[in-house]
Amino acid sequence: MKKIKLGIIGIGNMGTTHAKNIVEGKVPELELTAVADRQKNRQAWCEKNLPESVQVFEEGSKLIQSGSCEAILIAVPHYQHPGLAMEAFEKGLHVLCEKPAGVYTKQVREMNEAADRAQVIFAMMFNQRTNCIYRKMHEMVENGELGEIRRVNWIITDWYRTQSYYNSGSWRATWEGEGGGVLLNQCPHNLDLLQWICGMPCKVRGFCKEGLWHDIEVEDDVTAYLEYPNGATGVFITSTGDAPGTNRFEITGELGKLVCENEKLTFYQLKENLKEHCATCPEGFEKPQWETVTIETDGRNEQHVGVMKAFAKAILEGAPLVADGREGIRGLELSNAIHLSSWLNKTIELPVDEERFLEELNNKRAHSKKKEEKESVVFDTEHSYGNGQEEQYGGKH
Repeated sequence: MKKIKLGIIGIGNMGTTHAKNIVEGKVPELELTAVADRQKNRQAWCEKNLPESVQVFEEGSKLIQSGSCEAILIAVPHYQHPGLAMEAFEKGLHVLCEKPAGVYTKQVREMNEAADRAQVIFAMMFNQRTNCIYRKMHEMVENGELGEIRRVNWIITDWYRTQSYYNSGSWRATWEGEGGGVLLNQCPHNLDLLQWICGMPCKVRGFCKEGLWHDIEVEDDVTAYLEYPNGATGVFITSTGDAPGTNRFEITGELGKLVCENEKLTFYQLKENLKEHCATCPEGFEKPQWETVTIETDGRNEQHVGVMKAFAKAILEGAPLVADGREGIRGLELSNAIHLSSWLNKTIELPVDEERFLEELNNKRAHSKKKEEKESVVFDTEHSYGNGQEEQYGGKH
């Protein structure tokens, strides 16, 4: 079997997890040949735990230029994703990038254009798209089983984090180091799934509370109101300050309501079209009849391994990706719009004004607190997940 030589840049929690998966043979089409991390303790971990054949670099750029790889996986803090990806494209390397695609859409748009010029495989680590429940929701909406969407609600507040979590890295929870809080760190998957399943809204009104529950400068509590081109509305609520928290994703259409909660998918299927019932029913209070259906799925949920398998097969066989890297800009645009709306205290129309967002972000960065430089803590990867959703940790690059 032909194998793709892969390098991983960033050996924090996620980079470590990816390296272990490849070394353990969970992605047979990939061979780990190089890793890079600036932190000495992570370099030492690599030298102790990875095969001797794996080259260890201090800088991602040196790995890219070394000729040791045909493809790279980027798992570093957010600002550096586009820069490393574009450097790899220049070298003709295929790229799989951890979420989010970047911090601001202008930077990510440049990355996407560079990918187009390079004509290499570019994928995004949107592993939640492999989840059988979200795949089924996407399928049902695409197939018209809900009819036209009327309302979207997602409450995702089971991201509880302590102050010690935010203190664990000098870059964490700062505008200069991370570029945002719960929207950019915990919620890129949710925002991607929201647009993947329901489409992009045309207007956003965001309310971001910065340091509401923790001693941090970025947002840890968000409520956003969304408007869609067809008149549908939505609400997205998230926080790292709630316990035990809630994870409920609800889509209402003309033909019923789809609810994802507690790892179960339920469809409240109407017996007739809601629009037609409203127009023709002679009774003022009579609701349309419905039946409650527990939706069965195929049960498959390969997560990161599934994304990496698809990435390798796209390179070797031209097979489809789980998520093309260029799609990363969509969820990020939602994040940027929510931030900008909150900062300017007004409704934002999409596409977002990229220059204005960057101007406001740079103002935040200019006043960002300087935290004591420290080596980021690498948490136990077996206990750093919540409800099947991962968070990117990673060495500072």
